[in-house]
Amino acid sequence: MSTWEGFNRRRFPRVNYPCLVILRQLHNPELSDVILTHTENIGLGGLCVIIKKDLKIFTPVELELDLLDLGNHITCKGRVVWNVQRRDDESQRPLFFDVGIEFMEIVDDQQTQLRGIVERLLRKQDRQPTV
Repeated sequence: MSTWEGFNRRRFPRVNYPCLVILRQLHNPELSDVILTHTENIGLGGLCVIIKKDLKIFTPVELELDLLDLGNHITCKGRVVWNVQRRDDESQRPLFFDVGIEFMEIVDDQQTQLRGIVERLLRKQDRQPTV
């Protein structure tokens, strides 16, 4: 079992669904750069993004997600729950971080919207033959 397969044994399954994410830090407005990125994966409990900034664990953030399903954007608060620096073989390239963010405040109708997408993708994933 690879390291990432172990990460997938979580309370909320995640699916690969690349959507646009706008992320802002909440704890320090002066340093609160807007970070534009996309999801690596997403689930009902949170998401993973790849960014160039080293966000510390427990950093509170504000998220806006464009789920590309023609519905409204999801806006909610979250917090960083893990952060892993990606390996970099070249000293000239910028460092990237895989960052796991837990949803903290998400309204019911947006949770329902997200649930529909995740469940649809999980069903589709289960029907695909393994190679």
